[in-house]
Amino acid sequence: MAGAGRRGGGSIGRGGQGGRAGKSGSHRKGAAAGSGGQGRKALEGRGATPPAFMRPGHPAQRRAAAQARSAQVDDRPGAPRRGEAGRAEGARTSAGPDARSGAGGARSRRTESDELVVGRNAVVEALRAGVPASTLFIAAGLDFDERLGDARRLASRAGIAVVDSARPDLDRMCGTAPHQGLALSVPAFRYTHPDDLLVRARAGAAGLVVALDGVTDPRNLGAVVRSAAAFGADGVVVPERRAAGVTAAAWKTSAGAAARLPIARATNLARTLTAYAEGGLFVVGLAADADLSLDDLAMATDPLALVIGSEGRGLSRLVEQRCDVTVRIPMAGQVESLNAGVAAGIALAEIARRRRVA
Repeated sequence: MAGAGRRGGGSIGRGGQGGRAGKSGSHRKGAAAGSGGQGRKALEGRGATPPAFMRPGHPAQRRAAAQARSAQVDDRPGAPRRGEAGRAEGARTSAGPDARSGAGGARSRRTESDELVVGRNAVVEALRAGVPASTLFIAAGLDFDERLGDARRLASRAGIAVVDSARPDLDRMCGTAPHQGLALSVPAFRYTHPDDLLVRARAGAAGLVVALDGVTDPRNLGAVVRSAAAFGADGVVVPERRAAGVTAAAWKTSAGAAARLPIARATNLARTLTAYAEGGLFVVGLAADADLSLDDLAMATDPLALVIGSEGRGLSRLVEQRCDVTVRIPMAGQVESLNAGVAAGIALAEIARRRRVA
């Protein structure tokens, strides 16, 4: 009988899974002894999940702690003012932990929405043009170059923070862009209203506005802006959707011209061109298959809105319908189309030449 009791699992074994081990043939080692209700508290809930800034180790908690520390800074002579701790933390985040200031203790004021203009020529041109920048980053250990001195001097004169950064930190910040040891943090570009360009064009003897239709490469946009500024255009208008905006790549390609020339963003480019035509501008579109050559454009000396399409698709149907005339650039070779930036430069140079002659 005693053996039968053992085979039937009458005894209680520790470490098993409930009473299943008491059944005949069970593979469990034995039934677990109950806790007598002592583990009941372990089943109770822990309450509501605390907010992020109260969870130890959470990034929001670390930010809240840093803000609390900055708020408790005393007012002793030489003590940092409120908010400087946060700015210093931002400088370490943007330019690396070893970043130091070279302009009177200023720290990086870069935000997440800022763009980076990189490259020595692009940065110096942007500073000379008065780009509303926030921080200039200079890599340490660079060979002498007068552009580095010019950039530091122009930034200091404009009240822009100058941060000396380690080269690896600047590499991480700029990604694959060839920064050449210089990077300028600029806020998001502020566009002009398309109607303001019409006012500027009508104020001159022969106004000129450049419109881009479907140009998606920001480097093409920057090249067009640079050519438009060089040949006396009153501004550039781009569509709001499915088109390139003024990004860091456009800033660099324009070599600072984006700061000197107003750029507008149109919700509906076709409607904007209609308003320009009603305002007294002749709308001229560049098209590779146009019958009229640019050499024969009689209205080159009149107020114009020059429309340039994308390299592959050209002008869209609705935009082409708004054009008073379409012209082609005469070419000797069998080339299907030109780059939008190149085409704009050629057309604007010809229009400027005709106006000088006239």
